[in-house]
Amino acid sequence: MSKLVTIYGGSGFVGRYVARRMAKEGWRVRVAVRRPNEAIFVKPYGVVGQVEPVLCNIRNDESVRAVMQGADAIVNCVGILAPSGKNKFDAVQHEGAERVARIAAEEGVGHLVHVSAIGADKDSDSVYAQTKALGEEGVLEHFPKAIILRPSIVFGAEDEFFNRFASMSRFGPVLPVVGADTKFQPVYVDDVAKAAVKGVLGGAAPGIYELGGPEVATFRELMHTMLDVVRRRRLIVNIPFFVAGIMGSVFDFVSAISGGLIAGPLTRDQVRNLANDNVVSGDTKTLADLGIEPTAFEVILPNYLWRFRPSGQYDAIKESAQNLRADHE
Repeated sequence: MSKLVTIYGGSGFVGRYVARRMAKEGWRVRVAVRRPNEAIFVKPYGVVGQVEPVLCNIRNDESVRAVMQGADAIVNCVGILAPSGKNKFDAVQHEGAERVARIAAEEGVGHLVHVSAIGADKDSDSVYAQTKALGEEGVLEHFPKAIILRPSIVFGAEDEFFNRFASMSRFGPVLPVVGADTKFQPVYVDDVAKAAVKGVLGGAAPGIYELGGPEVATFRELMHTMLDVVRRRRLIVNIPFFVAGIMGSVFDFVSAISGGLIAGPLTRDQVRNLANDNVVSGDTKTLADLGIEPTAFEVILPNYLWRFRPSGQYDAIKESAQNLRADHE
């Protein structure tokens, strides 16, 4: 019988790419998610019955253990950008990550890959970064041979970064950003998936890997590239951190009093994160140690941001027609 991998958060942005690649490797894939009925789209990644979404609450021991039964390897892709309801940073990124590793050790699972983030730091003033670091500690305490992946900002067709700002660029002449000079090293989602698969298959040494793309760019530079791709001219305006902090606090308050029903575009914790560069430190192993050539974001962005162009998929046709008219004139 083929081997089995359980992917916690396997229908999320990164998780779905890991699931697809593990299915191509011939493994059975158990996609552990909160809402299996919303993860049906993963089933065609393999043959009938090869990829199955199953119910799991990462905050509960019995739930985590149940979907781990018989698994040869585990990948934990669960993470949140903002707390919602009972899914607080500590419950998900610290206690949840530690729970998965502890139970994996108890169940005798062979390999564990944990997806964290660049900037994980117990001493950070960001709760997101603190809990990412505490989660890593918990994982290594119970599963010392775990592979921890720390990607920079991840881009791809379903990302919440370039898609979000490309959508914003459709409205008005100004594109506001927080931390315009903050540096990022965008990494392609499928490169992160390749790294996770290496860990599952035993092709990576235990330890921490920081994953970044081939280029480092400021937030402002990334937005200029995005605007070029969507064929729009916008004035990029940097919002000072102290102003953004006030805005984040207001949005946090509105979210709190609405019970999470109204989610703001920015949180106070995200503002704290944006104050720090998000690039490979050079102190850990990287994609190069996994034999993976990183993909440049300029190559991928046109493949999915075309829909934000003024004429969508017809934009290229219009440009060709204009060039043809110019040649005849």
